[in-house]
Amino acid sequence: MARRSMREELVEAALDQFHARGFNAAGVKDITDSAGVPKGSFYNHFESKEALAVVALQRFGESRRLEDLANESVPPLARLRAHFEFLRDETVQRGFARGCLVGNFGTEVSDHSETIRAAVQQSLQRWAELIAAVLAEAQRTGTVRAGLDPQATARFVLNAWEGTLIEARASRSMTAFDTFFGLVFGTLLTSDATGPTPRGTPRRGQGTAREALSTPIVPSPSQ
Repeated sequence: MARRSMREELVEAALDQFHARGFNAAGVKDITDSAGVPKGSFYNHFESKEALAVVALQRFGESRRLEDLANESVPPLARLRAHFEFLRDETVQRGFARGCLVGNFGTEVSDHSETIRAAVQQSLQRWAELIAAVLAEAQRTGTVRAGLDPQATARFVLNAWEGTLIEARASRSMTAFDTFFGLVFGTLLTSDATGPTPRGTPRRGQGTAREALSTPIVPSPSQ
């Protein structure tokens, strides 16, 4: 296997350091030491720690298995539940530590860095669009009631998930996860008595998850 480039080593080390310690606590030297590269080499690849944080945020998004949300061979609600179950299991396996880097950056850094605030917003937007596309598909198959607004519901579910992670990390228990899955999939995302909505072309703003996944949102930072 080919050795990773120095830039890749820095990105992977930054992702680990930011996720474990937070943006402010993880210094450039911590990152370069973890990557096993000279500190002076850092600025040959990134103009600032902020620029590296944006790339690390993109890399974190790639690890969320968002592509599973666009797998149309699996029923929409089944793949949405599987997505959150994967994230739950990952958190539990880590001893209820770290949480979501997007949410962590949002609460820690957004007030102080416009660059990172914009990257967090765009990451959340892309995630919500994927969820909204899954919900719109579920509406077309009659598994989610037609009266729900897919975009607003997707944002609500995502916000509920981020809050769930905070409580789970604080309590070191499964209670918050059990509540999330019970309310979201047992109460909110259910069908109604009117039956399925007509199948057909998605309305504007309700494209497929595959289309949402293929649309880049987070811009690459200058290096």
